[in-house]
Amino acid sequence: MLGRTAASLFWMSRYMERAENMARLLEVGHRISLMPGAIEGHRDEWRSTLLSAASEQAYSSKFDTITGPQVADFLIFDESNPSSIRSIIRTARNNGRAVRTALTRDVWESINTTWNELVAVKANELTPDRLPVFLDWVKQRSMSFRGAVLGTMLRNENYYFSQLGNFIERADNTARILDVKYFILLPKPSDVGSDIDTHQWGQILRSVSAHRAYRWFYRNSGYKPWLVAEFLILREEMPRSLLFSSAWICTALAGLSALHNKRYSVHDQAEETRDRLRSGRMEDIFQSGLHEYLQHFIRSNNQLSRDIGATYNFP
Repeated sequence: MLGRTAASLFWMSRYMERAENMARLLEVGHRISLMPGAIEGHRDEWRSTLLSAASEQAYSSKFDTITGPQVADFLIFDESNPSSIRSIIRTARNNGRAVRTALTRDVWESINTTWNELVAVKANELTPDRLPVFLDWVKQRSMSFRGAVLGTMLRNENYYFSQLGNFIERADNTARILDVKYFILLPKPSDVGSDIDTHQWGQILRSVSAHRAYRWFYRNSGYKPWLVAEFLILREEMPRSLLFSSAWICTALAGLSALHNKRYSVHDQAEETRDRLRSGRMEDIFQSGLHEYLQHFIRSNNQLSRDIGATYNFP
């Protein structure tokens, strides 16, 4: 397979996953912004959304103040922002169009329909009360794309490069959401364990569709920071956890290895991360610092993405 084709498949899936993740980040900010106004010192949710989306600098170059409507517009519609949902889905569609013959009809139509419906949405029509409905639509369209990939594509190079992009992006997003919650939204040690803290952990779980799964998995344990972190980092049963994503990255790389009958250093790199997560303990992670642990994971995950591109000759 040409490196250009592999790259387009990788980035097509990565951007579709990113669109869903951006919707989830915005949902976190929106939900937390609806907390009672009597709570003081916890109105940094929109800044945290920009930080987790790596868009604060770009936003600050255009706006002097941070407000919910401006952040939402910047992260959804602003075409000068490469991280906006409109820009992301347009890029995903362009990548898909470049490898149209490598996709099934269902996969292509899922991306193309999403783009056509998105361009019909006007920014001035998306009022705050309609924002959750729109964000749900973005998530549903991303899941439709993922379902088409899983249900219709042959298990060949096209599929494996698509899966690599999907799960590298998902791992990055989960790590960022956790990091934002623990390091930015609750900067004061006195807040840990408070009603505010409990409410925000619940919102984080809902943002990754893990609220009911967490309550079932841990029964009546309530929202405990170390359990929520464990669920989203070390539990392979949770499909948005770091371990689950890392395991799927290894599965996709193993599929490519079997097809090419050759292993590269990226295979060892990915398996080392997966094995470290499988043997990890939350006591050790919290003791060394959750923020530091997540930042290290994000850097390692980004490096793995770059190394995959170099190994398979992405342009």
